[in-house]
Amino acid sequence: MFSLGHISDVHLAPLPRVRPADLRGKRFIGYHSWHYRRRNIHRPEILEAVVTDLLAHRPDHIALTGDLINLSLATEYQLAAQWLSALGDADQITIVPGNHDAYVPFPWDTGLGLWADYMSGDMRVAGAHGSAGLAAPFPFVRRRGNVALIGASSAVPMGWRLAAGRLGMTQIGALREILRELRQRGFFRILLIHHPPLPGQAEERKALVDASDLKVVLEEEGAELVLHGHNHQAMLTRLESAHGPVHVIGVPSASSAARGGKPPAAWNLYRIERREETWSCNVTVRTYDRATQQLATTDEFPLDGIPAPVECL
Repeated sequence: MFSLGHISDVHLAPLPRVRPADLRGKRFIGYHSWHYRRRNIHRPEILEAVVTDLLAHRPDHIALTGDLINLSLATEYQLAAQWLSALGDADQITIVPGNHDAYVPFPWDTGLGLWADYMSGDMRVAGAHGSAGLAAPFPFVRRRGNVALIGASSAVPMGWRLAAGRLGMTQIGALREILRELRQRGFFRILLIHHPPLPGQAEERKALVDASDLKVVLEEEGAELVLHGHNHQAMLTRLESAHGPVHVIGVPSASSAARGGKPPAAWNLYRIERREETWSCNVTVRTYDRATQQLATTDEFPLDGIPAPVECL
């Protein structure tokens, strides 16, 4: 049995002190959006309740699919690194960045590189980067027993009013090799990405621009789970592949106060186990309740029909 907790879209609050010089370009819009709308949606006390509940369930591992911060400010990267350190060790947590983590171009060493230990591979497979010292260590693979976590980055700076993402052909080509090799070696493959990975799952200005290319790879090579965030909604889609179903699951924001038409904060717990020729994966949904200021189980369901072709090598 391997248990995985999934959270996304943390949007750490409050914003650190911002200098006028910091608000050039796209950050100007983002700053005003935060103060007039988003600061009432993403609440630190709700995130604290979610994290407390998550840690109380003691999952074997935690996956965080992006948007730790808001405007890609230097201080935000530093504060997020401190928050991650308090959440757990890097070998217990895997993260991939979101569009707000790459809101504007920012130097790797003082930006996303501060989180590099949580985004580094520990398993060598074709196409995967294994060094946290690389400026772009994606995709990477982490092995946890017979489960393989595959981290891909759709986070690239976009123009004003755009929240889209892009993998690029280099990552997509590498993912094809990675998914194929891990399937042949019998791993339960979990792809982590911030943006919803399939065409039509997000409006155009917020979508993964090469979702069609990724969909082809998933259909050809399969994956047991694809976990994402970005839409701040609970989502479940089953994609048929040549090697069994691909379950694509998104979660609400981990700090959401259920305003602006979005659901309250939630996280998912996956319990994965191999049973002879199939995988068993049961999902528990934990949701924040405003009345009690606690989280409770609001849904439980199995993901079935997942073949396990060979022993894990």
